[in-house]
Amino acid sequence: MWLKSDRMDVLGKVWTARKLILVVLIPLSLLPLPLIHPTSEASCAYVLIVTAVYWVSEAVPLGAAALVPAFLYPLFGVLKSSEVAAEYCKDTTLLLIGVICLAASIEKWNLHKRIALRMVMIAGAKPGMLVLGFMCCTVFLSMWLSNTSTTAMVMPIAEAVLQQLISTGVADAQEDSDTIEAPDDDSDKEENLDKNQLELLYRRQSSCGKQELCTLSEEPDHLTQKPSQGPNGHLPQTAVSIPEPQRPAKKNSPYPTKRDHMICKCLSLSITYAATIGGLITITGTSTNLIFAEQFNSRYPEAKVINFGTWFIFSLPISIIMLVLTWVWLHCLFLGCNFRETCSLSKKRKTRREEMSERRIQEEYMKLGPISYPEVVTGIFFILMTLLWFTREPGFVPGWTSLFEKKGYRTDATVSVLLGFLLFLIPARRPWPLASTDKDESSVKEQDSDPLAPMITWKDFQKLMPWEIVILVGGGYALAAGCKVSGLSVWIGRQLEPMSGLPPWAVTLLACLLVSTVTEFASNPATLTVFLPILSTLSETLKINPLHTLIPSTMCVSFGVMLPVGNPPNAIVFSYGHVQISDMVKAGFGVNLIGVLVVMLAIMTWGVPLFQLTEFPVWAITSNVTNSL
Repeated sequence: MWLKSDRMDVLGKVWTARKLILVVLIPLSLLPLPLIHPTSEASCAYVLIVTAVYWVSEAVPLGAAALVPAFLYPLFGVLKSSEVAAEYCKDTTLLLIGVICLAASIEKWNLHKRIALRMVMIAGAKPGMLVLGFMCCTVFLSMWLSNTSTTAMVMPIAEAVLQQLISTGVADAQEDSDTIEAPDDDSDKEENLDKNQLELLYRRQSSCGKQELCTLSEEPDHLTQKPSQGPNGHLPQTAVSIPEPQRPAKKNSPYPTKRDHMICKCLSLSITYAATIGGLITITGTSTNLIFAEQFNSRYPEAKVINFGTWFIFSLPISIIMLVLTWVWLHCLFLGCNFRETCSLSKKRKTRREEMSERRIQEEYMKLGPISYPEVVTGIFFILMTLLWFTREPGFVPGWTSLFEKKGYRTDATVSVLLGFLLFLIPARRPWPLASTDKDESSVKEQDSDPLAPMITWKDFQKLMPWEIVILVGGGYALAAGCKVSGLSVWIGRQLEPMSGLPPWAVTLLACLLVSTVTEFASNPATLTVFLPILSTLSETLKINPLHTLIPSTMCVSFGVMLPVGNPPNAIVFSYGHVQISDMVKAGFGVNLIGVLVVMLAIMTWGVPLFQLTEFPVWAITSNVTNSL
């Protein structure tokens, strides 16, 4: 008995220290690789495998694991320390800094809440339209803010609406609307009332334990619709209209009906999926997009095909199609296929709960007051940054960079850093002497001591700046540079030559399925960072345009939507308690399948003329020759 107890104690301690054991054992067990084969390729492979295992297992924080190449490459003689350090700060780092400055201003002055509430007010409180409204505003915000920040901002608003639906949901919404729209005549009421009273009396006498029914039958007169009806007129009609089958299976459930629970599930999951979809639209939407853009531009500096405009043109139709199909899928899964009933905009068909929910949303919007001066400034900067990104190098016409003599000096990062820097200078108080509103006064009340206090401060910026992602992206650049210099990418390409018989669409589909599966269990940035160099080498070996595999893989790596650990937005939504893991797996599988199919459709149709995918480009040939030297 003691021996068994000691063994359990040892196993418990080993399990507690499993991450530390993994951190120590992985480098030691792989150490024979560079010692037995003291080549540059073997040393680079050792660093790549150790870093990848740390990322996938999350034995150490992602940012800390990304620092492994910074000391192992110089130790093994793969890259100089100065060369590795240069990889940790790239153009996309500055791009992210500028975008975070704008995001800090949006969050500080509640512009995101105004946009979300306004879009939901337009959509209405019908379940189907409510879900669609929240999805649209989440997609829009996620284009410019991180998926995690967007979900954290929108979910409390959705939760307030859901609590309003639950608190007013004594009876099923549809049955309430039927009662209001089509009342029965007096004779039918008398007959149905007598039957229901006898049924309740039988249940009370049989002592079935359903205390809520017995209590409802003894409610006071002020709940009765017609107190003068019959000798038992004190029994309210609302009590007998509660349908027994619609109650949840679990006792003490916080949801009045099963349908209410389904609405909560549908709306909660729709927000995390919409955040993922919105992040696909822009280069700055997710960290994976930034990782792809920087690694692609570093590996193929002559390409000049990936910028904010080309990515937006390609990804916007994908997101729109995914948004519609995901909404339809969630609606059918949780709300049924009766779209006419759940999506009607007619005011006559609104139930009491829906009217109260709309009133709650309007009250929340009224609390924001009139639009303030800082919100106007933030909105102007938001529009200005977007326009400058689009018009820098649109492709079909000369952009504003053609006004400068030297070409190639200005990028999207130049615009974002410039506007982000100005947000630290522009005062948050209205400069001209006009009568300021109460909202303006309250929004800058903490700045009364300094009338020139700026739109954002460094503390505001630091709260949102994801330094871990910056270091993670830098670690990916360092790994890619090591693979290129050491010749490991060429060696990997030779091993992949047997796949040369596959058509391009098959190679792309296999890559999409592979990354979308791995990313369910590993972080999205780490998964993409590991696979990008491999897929680039594969494309060069098979003489396929690298964009044909890299762009779909970059998008599919964001589809980690089946588990709470897939990405932070999933965890945020799961923490509210409306959904279970089984719900996320069932709904996420459909969303994942929709995403892969839509991305494949895009790369095979409008992606072909946009990126000239039918031919192996010159810039890829040049890179391939350089790597083989």
